[in-house]
Amino acid sequence: MTRWLVLIAVVAAVLLGAVALGPAPLGLVDVWRGLTGSAEGPAATIVRDLRLPRVLLAFLVGGSLSVTGAALQALVRNPLADPYLLGLSGGAGLGAVTAIALQLTSPWAVPVAALVGAIGAILLVYRVAVVTGSVLDTRVLLLGGVVVGAFAASVMGAIMALSPAPEVRNALMWLLGSFGRASWQAVAVFAVYAVIPLAVLYGLARPLDLLALGEEPARFLGTDVERTKRVLYLTASALTAVAVSLSGIIGFVGLVVPHAVRLTWARLHRALLPAAFVVGGALVVIADALARTVFAPLEMPVGIVTALIGVPVFVLLVRRWAS
Repeated sequence: MTRWLVLIAVVAAVLLGAVALGPAPLGLVDVWRGLTGSAEGPAATIVRDLRLPRVLLAFLVGGSLSVTGAALQALVRNPLADPYLLGLSGGAGLGAVTAIALQLTSPWAVPVAALVGAIGAILLVYRVAVVTGSVLDTRVLLLGGVVVGAFAASVMGAIMALSPAPEVRNALMWLLGSFGRASWQAVAVFAVYAVIPLAVLYGLARPLDLLALGEEPARFLGTDVERTKRVLYLTASALTAVAVSLSGIIGFVGLVVPHAVRLTWARLHRALLPAAFVVGGALVVIADALARTVFAPLEMPVGIVTALIGVPVFVLLVRRWAS
């Protein structure tokens, strides 16, 4: 319990600090007044309408990607598995680039197109992985994800090569991850959408523990392996799809955070999943705060920051794991 209290306190400090940071830094008093509604003015508007929804969306997306990564690593029994290994990023990116190239003006055009592309990738990879019509082969699942992702990347490259420069720049910014479109509506949509997938993944914590041991031990201990694999894959994929549709492609979070939590916190998924959600959410909030402040008024894509953080952290984790 003490560890949870410390973690929650640290995350709360991270969230408050992220709201305060930005091209126009705010004091903690201004942040508190803006959050409580005890003051009006430009500072309160920045807090309530711009930074707070952005920070909350970043936290929800980061937490969801981390939980998804933990579930996929147990599903395929591969420590390098993450939400983007299965072709989701390619499918979502292709949908987003198509919407941008077609100059669709609706504010929800890119997220909806990205979600459609991600769902298409899910269905295609799943169809490839079901090699016998009933058995979901996790090895073929990985290969199918890589192939679908590579194909989608090739089509994206062709579309971007033929698109006018402004649209190409917008596509690149989105593909590398951004919370620039964050709003209270986006937060509400993501929160409502993510409740059921997150609850399903947490409810499957025990089967995840068993699958991590291997399919035969899991089957021997009473798990319906094929049904569990299908539910896990479709649930994790749907959760990743909506995250990518609203924030673009943010890598390394689903790969690094579950490993870090396993080494420092817990290996059983009933504790691993909620801890990974909180840590992953805080990591993406920090990355987004750095992305919009280090080179202000210019904004760096969040995916670049998570890669700069994730690569050295992953190397350290691998060295510790091997020692």
